[in-house]
Amino acid sequence: MSEFVGAVDQGTTSTRFMIFDHGGNEVARHQLEHEQILPQAGWVEHNPTEIWERTRAVIETALTKANLRHTDLAALGITNQRETAVVWDRRTGRPYYNAIVWQDTRTDRIASALEREGKGDVIRRKAGLPPATYFSGGKIQWILENVEGVREAAENGDAIFGTTDSWLLWNLTGGTDGGVHVTDVTNASRTMLMDLETLDWDDELLSFFGIPRAMLPKIRPSSDPRGYGVTRAGGPLSGEVPLTAALGDQQAATVGQVCFEPGQAKNTYGTGNFLLLNTGTELVRSSNGLLTTVCYRFGEDAPVYALEGSIAVTGSAVQWLRDQLGVISGAAQSESLARQVDDNGGVYFVPAFSGLFAPYWRSDARGAIVGLSRYNTNAHVARATLEAICYQTRDVVEAMREDSGVSLDVLKVDGGVTANELCMQIQADILGVPVSRPVVAETTALGAAYAAGLATGFWKSTAELGSNWNEDRRWTPTWDGEQREHGYAGWKKAVQRTLDWVDVS
Repeated sequence: MSEFVGAVDQGTTSTRFMIFDHGGNEVARHQLEHEQILPQAGWVEHNPTEIWERTRAVIETALTKANLRHTDLAALGITNQRETAVVWDRRTGRPYYNAIVWQDTRTDRIASALEREGKGDVIRRKAGLPPATYFSGGKIQWILENVEGVREAAENGDAIFGTTDSWLLWNLTGGTDGGVHVTDVTNASRTMLMDLETLDWDDELLSFFGIPRAMLPKIRPSSDPRGYGVTRAGGPLSGEVPLTAALGDQQAATVGQVCFEPGQAKNTYGTGNFLLLNTGTELVRSSNGLLTTVCYRFGEDAPVYALEGSIAVTGSAVQWLRDQLGVISGAAQSESLARQVDDNGGVYFVPAFSGLFAPYWRSDARGAIVGLSRYNTNAHVARATLEAICYQTRDVVEAMREDSGVSLDVLKVDGGVTANELCMQIQADILGVPVSRPVVAETTALGAAYAAGLATGFWKSTAELGSNWNEDRRWTPTWDGEQREHGYAGWKKAVQRTLDWVDVS
């Protein structure tokens, strides 16, 4: 019997392959970064071919590290950066254009036009999303309108679209030789094109963007006992491994954190922050700037929904300190530098590089560092960067409480930034609730593995998965209420300074 499950975690800055045993323990991993292509201000692209090549490489290397073969894997799951749009030629396998990344803001005028024309409310009602540059629909429209030959190819069925899960599934199952063109409900729910109630592409929504239905993948459950297909011989796994799960990265992290009951929530700290609250089979519509999204669907069970607060720039703000400003030499140094001061010295950093996402949804915003005086040092800027991660999370928690009536007793956290212990302490202080990190902090890949294993019977139930979860570290608040509210008031004032900076009319 195969004793392990594999998971491809295709993220915004890197791709990794992880292998887990029955206890949810990591057996092996390999990870490779890919290029961030920035053609002009506000544009963010990836090379889909490079991502596929990196995926092949990380699978092969992780298996070699663990001295395993494809026959040792009971199933394979995929989790991915959501909303990033790839359009490719099904005949040749070549992308027509670079992948347009979820952070990209070139479609701001498309989003603004949807609002002006009264289509925004329809999108909110059907798709659970506001018209925004974040989501895939506008990116597909931009490629159709700006890349020569794609519109004609889409009309005749040769140009097809997918988020990166679809791109990888198609390649893993044979590509031009019978590759399967599918996605799951969680990724489909991030396009502005799927109706949350029917779980199918909606013709009215497609018409808003001028997208031919033939471009789109078939929508399947997140964990599917029927499988999406098998890996093809000659690929990185050199044999047939069932592909049985796909989830957008934040939904996968929710599964990895075993948030299977309504009212349970997790926050993932990566390139951005993403806080999801399980609302069960009830579709809760937000009136406070959150997204209504599909949390997961296992087999033929009813879909489970979530409220989500999506924050564009958190961990990538630390990268910005390193790569663009040279303030730090590595992410870990952000903690040691910030520890040199006891507070932010009056400095706030609002990293609205891609506008502001939840709960503001202001594409006209741009980043700002405010409150500077000659007293301030690079340590204050580093501290303000960590606080920005945590204040943006509080904005979302406040909106979530208004929408759902749920006040968090504890916040489950995961992702790379959770290694920064000062940042997690600041998070507990700013929220006023304990922050809990699990033993396996890379819950995104773990969630994809869980979903894949559930589909094949490797794990029998979600209750069995719950027994795998163990706490590694807990941070409790140290600020008093007055300090907490004074700091938050300063943050809200700083946010106001970022608005109306870019003309998107």
